[in-house]
Amino acid sequence: MKIVFKDEALSELYETGKTKYQKYKQICKNKKLVNGYIRVVSIMYNVESTKDLKHFSFLHYEKLRNDPRSSVRLVNGLVERLLFTETDDGIEVELIEIDSTHYGNKK
Repeated sequence: MKIVFKDEALSELYETGKTKYQKYKQICKNKKLVNGYIRVVSIMYNVESTKDLKHFSFLHYEKLRNDPRSSVRLVNGLVERLLFTETDDGIEVELIEIDSTHYGNKK
């Protein structure tokens, strides 16, 4: 599937495993999240459509309510998610959401 990165930092993070942009410095410190992000984007490149993401249960793929975006988890058991918009010819990767209160997680 075709993937377009809306943020240069996300493209750099996928290609090199790190980024110089402040926005994702917190993720760069966590090797588990970086590896999860690279794995998720690689899976997205290899599937025919977003419907195929449902076959990977550990991704927890879902279309968001009241939002045109969809999401997948970066690492099974953690709440960090990759948000993206589905288009006719592929996916536009928007941002990584770092929100420890998502799904009621009150750590």
